[in-house]
Amino acid sequence: MKRIAIIILAALATFALPAGATSRIKDVATLQSARDNQLVGYGLVIGLQGSGDSLRNSPFTEQSIRAMLENLGIASQGSAARSRNVAAVIVTANLPAFVQSGARIDVNVSSMGDAASLQGGTLVMTPLRAPDGDIYAVAQGGVIVSGFTAQGAAETLTQGVPTAGRVPNGAIVERQVPGSFNGDTTLTLQLRNPDFSTAVRITDAINTYARQRFGTAVAAEQDARTVAITRPANVSTARFYAEIENLVVQSDTPARVVVDERTGTIVIGQDVKIARVAISHGTLTVRITEMPQVVQPDPFTDGQTAIEDFTQIDVQQPDAQVALLDGPNLETLVAGLNRLGVKPDGIISILQGIKTAGALQAELVVQ
Repeated sequence: MKRIAIIILAALATFALPAGATSRIKDVATLQSARDNQLVGYGLVIGLQGSGDSLRNSPFTEQSIRAMLENLGIASQGSAARSRNVAAVIVTANLPAFVQSGARIDVNVSSMGDAASLQGGTLVMTPLRAPDGDIYAVAQGGVIVSGFTAQGAAETLTQGVPTAGRVPNGAIVERQVPGSFNGDTTLTLQLRNPDFSTAVRITDAINTYARQRFGTAVAAEQDARTVAITRPANVSTARFYAEIENLVVQSDTPARVVVDERTGTIVIGQDVKIARVAISHGTLTVRITEMPQVVQPDPFTDGQTAIEDFTQIDVQQPDAQVALLDGPNLETLVAGLNRLGVKPDGIISILQGIKTAGALQAELVVQ
């Protein structure tokens, strides 16, 4: 028996976010001179309960152990290390803007060998470097791992990621990033989501406030992402930005539909519109059954027994329907899709079909 199932359309799972909402400038834009800096380092996690790197498969771990012991004044030449309590890791961190020497920051720890878990381990003193090669922080401390692995004779259970963890406040800043924030006469705002309309509204809001406060316009939009601001001479940079970052503007976003095929999540923007289209929804099932029959010859004849083919084809299309869909706004669009009775895994096919037909007035982003 052969069975061919053709699913035309199914499913709906939508999550909508309002567009055009009022937001503070600090929520939609960042100050270019106040950005973070990334740090990275190579270190060792010790104290693991037999879940560290196998030194045969991770020779760099053994080399690192020898180097660490030699730095501590312990000679290790000629000896063979067989410990499974050590793992080589890469340590990463973000160095916030304006951080001073002596401040503490969080670090992330990730195994780079074949360690099974970092649970219960301690990160040994690890220097963290910036792209310029200088050391800006030193990390050390107990590693917190959210995942775990349980193993028996015939089964292994893994929850989360036990080979990656975090050391809260595990790094001490040794050097601050040089900067001249207080001496800057021009500030550059960068929008998190580039949009010309939002950039112009930010510029207008700042200039309206500056004319009342300082008697002159100070902002000018550069492009969809950048707004340049000239600081007045009679106020400090920190105080000036503190005054303008809380100004409220109406942010804007392009019409966009984001689809995550792995999880079935769909996000539809407020301004998404669909032209009038007809959509067929239902499940078409074609069942082909082969039932060969044996045919016997008539008595007292010279005929022979033969096999005769017999095929039965059954076509079913339950709940099939054709509906008109017209979405002048988000509420109408979602209501129309719900009327079709689709389920959470088929709206992706509907949206892709509507986009191919040219009726979806939005950008379709498939992740």
